[in-house]
Amino acid sequence: MELENIVANTVLLKAREGGGGNRKGKSKKWKQLLQFPHVSLCEELRQIIEKDYSSLCERQPIGRLLFRQFCETRPELRRCVKFLDAVAEYEVTPDEKRKECGQELIDKYFNPKSEDRVPEVEEAMMAQCTERLQQDACKELFKDCTKLIHDYLSVAPFADYLDSMYYNRFLQWKWLERQPVTKNTFRQYRVLGKGGFGEVCACQVRATGKMYACKKLEKKRIKKRKGESMALNEKQILEKVNSRFVVSLSSHPLLHSPVSMQILSLHMEKPKGR
Repeated sequence: MELENIVANTVLLKAREGGGGNRKGKSKKWKQLLQFPHVSLCEELRQIIEKDYSSLCERQPIGRLLFRQFCETRPELRRCVKFLDAVAEYEVTPDEKRKECGQELIDKYFNPKSEDRVPEVEEAMMAQCTERLQQDACKELFKDCTKLIHDYLSVAPFADYLDSMYYNRFLQWKWLERQPVTKNTFRQYRVLGKGGFGEVCACQVRATGKMYACKKLEKKRIKKRKGESMALNEKQILEKVNSRFVVSLSSHPLLHSPVSMQILSLHMEKPKGR
């Protein structure tokens, strides 16, 4: 048993490191598995996907990346994205360095002579942030400023993004995301832990090499203990959690199958700040 555990741990560590080859854990057929459809096949998706800026450009990782790539093509939008990134950096800066970081941010993005100045933020709000920084460098200092930037991006720039090649690529990704998930989608590795209704094991997506923790729920055990509502509540809570200290549920719609076949795939990345 001890030898089996050593072998299982070794195989898992090798998988997490990418398998030691150039493919970094990807299957030999990974290009075929991730082949994009022609954009004409995505027209149905274009009609049914809700055109919500927050969802498409902020909460969904691929959508966020593609929207930012679109913004890189226009200087005025590039400045906005850089400002949002700077604020995000400010918010996670240690308390003793936050005031210095905030001052650098103000000098770069609020200074009329700076090339990176963001005119979308009102002068009065800039002055207010500058004054408040001297009194208390709190995390929420630039909250109103970022809201203004997002409000600006969510109107005309977002409309232009929806007509761009970047949004077409997003639709192609969503089409891929909706393809059937089967047992062959993953490589299964050792069991990481067991619970009341099933077990959690390590797994790896063959197409991308990305590691997940896969929670398998046993239907008979759930039915016997009348735990259907609890299992679904757990799923819904993990879908909504967005914290660097909590393992989150993967947002793949095809993993939202009935409890009898449900696979909850959870990111295995270590929480930052621990």
